[in-house]
Amino acid sequence: MQFIDLKKQYEKYKKEIDASILKVVKSGQFILGKEVSLLEKELSRFVGAKYAVGVASGTDGLMLSLMSKDIPKGSVVITTPFSFFATVEVIILLGLEPFFVDIDPKTFNMDIGLLEEVIYNLKKSGKKIKAIIPVSLYGLCADMDAINKIAQENQLVVIEDACQSFGASYKDRRSCNLSDIGVTSFFPSKPLGCYGDGGMIFTNNQDTYENIKMLRVHGSKKRYSHEKIGLNSRLDTIQAAILLEKFTFFEKEIELRQKVALRYIELLSPLKGHIEFQNIPPGYKSVYAQFTIRIKSKDRDKIASYLNSKGIPTAIHYPTPIPFQPALKGFNFKKDMFPNAQKAASEVLSLPMHPYLTEDEQIKVASALKDATLAL
Repeated sequence: MQFIDLKKQYEKYKKEIDASILKVVKSGQFILGKEVSLLEKELSRFVGAKYAVGVASGTDGLMLSLMSKDIPKGSVVITTPFSFFATVEVIILLGLEPFFVDIDPKTFNMDIGLLEEVIYNLKKSGKKIKAIIPVSLYGLCADMDAINKIAQENQLVVIEDACQSFGASYKDRRSCNLSDIGVTSFFPSKPLGCYGDGGMIFTNNQDTYENIKMLRVHGSKKRYSHEKIGLNSRLDTIQAAILLEKFTFFEKEIELRQKVALRYIELLSPLKGHIEFQNIPPGYKSVYAQFTIRIKSKDRDKIASYLNSKGIPTAIHYPTPIPFQPALKGFNFKKDMFPNAQKAASEVLSLPMHPYLTEDEQIKVASALKDATLAL
């Protein structure tokens, strides 16, 4: 059993994907070929945004988005303590200061009830706050309307880190088009993944769009004329071609992901009390980049080990909250500052999840999880 079975997907659409790659190879247009602009148009239409810019990775997408806002060094950017490291990495690389709002223990996303308090306390201490980067974790959007409202009241930029949630929806709107800027990733294991690194930035602001387009090619609008310090961060044409082909069956895969997730919930519901599911609030539709459950910390690793012994791969997303990573030691974040993130890190366990996971495979996962749980 595969945790994410990319081979099965490839075999299903091999002919079409191979043809799209060969077409680019024959054209010789490997950098910013027509497939890149076509993908930008297709995906901007899909999410409902006016503009899209293909970039080399989701991480670069977050960095370019922050760069486009010309935020003064030393300013504070607020984000979540429970996500992949890239979100805070770009903040620090740009000379900005990260601060964190603890998570809601049910959704794993930023706790909106704490956001205003954090902003108030930071301002009271003299900090200059300029932006918020909420993460849509495991394929579930954060409460973006509430975040945008608080940001507007405090004149803050909002960048949705939608690197795990492309295809998800929030109150009948698509992830990536829920704030000033939305950023997604096409890392192979993502809901819409390429065969290497890749990402895309979405916005409805023309000035932001033009600025990011320039920044992704060394701050240049015309060759050998550089208006700003930028990056070399272009989405490869071959990756764009692969994504265009995979996008033709993406909506079908979103529905298959829903089916797999609902089956997991049905199969594992008898274990309630031993496990908890991520809460999907009304009006939200997760794309289930991961299917993650909570298990008491004293049992989590034993259960994971048992599942692995039965040929069932698992993962922990994420074992250490970002503020307590060794690279952030100099910021002196205290262990009791983010208790919900700390607790989640000791309890979460991700199960195999992809559109082509079979019912028999899920029954095997559920049976093994039941055996392991009842044996404790």
